[in-house]
Amino acid sequence: MKQSREQLEAIFQAALDIETNDQRAAYLDRACPDVELRREVESLLDEHCHPDTLFSGETRDSSKNAADLQEKAGTVIGRYQLLQKIGQGGCGVVYMAEQEEPVRRRVALKIIKLGMDTKSVIARFEAERQALALMDHPNIAKVHDAGAS
Repeated sequence: MKQSREQLEAIFQAALDIETNDQRAAYLDRACPDVELRREVESLLDEHCHPDTLFSGETRDSSKNAADLQEKAGTVIGRYQLLQKIGQGGCGVVYMAEQEEPVRRRVALKIIKLGMDTKSVIARFEAERQALALMDHPNIAKVHDAGAS
């Protein structure tokens, strides 16, 4: 049985909200009628829980500790050096970073989590970026740069 991308995403999102592995496994037993779908959802869940370093080009190696592959203080992404993690949401992580050029300044750098790069999440991220770029208020973040890696 071939599932649509939307069905796969819906099952994945619902599974993320389940706290224990036993409850998640029981949900997947009910929600995934075929082995291929179950494998795809479990792969997305695994990548979500053990993300690669988005900008380093590293691939996941199960022999390495997942914490060693995540962004952390000192990681350089383009012209930005991460200083510390300052927030996390369902789709992304925000870091305090230092921009090296063309101006040296502290910025917030938002990174979409691996496995969350669906069309709808990317579109929502782009809409957020556009909305912020149009706003001018001292309590609203200013957009200086955007990109992908």
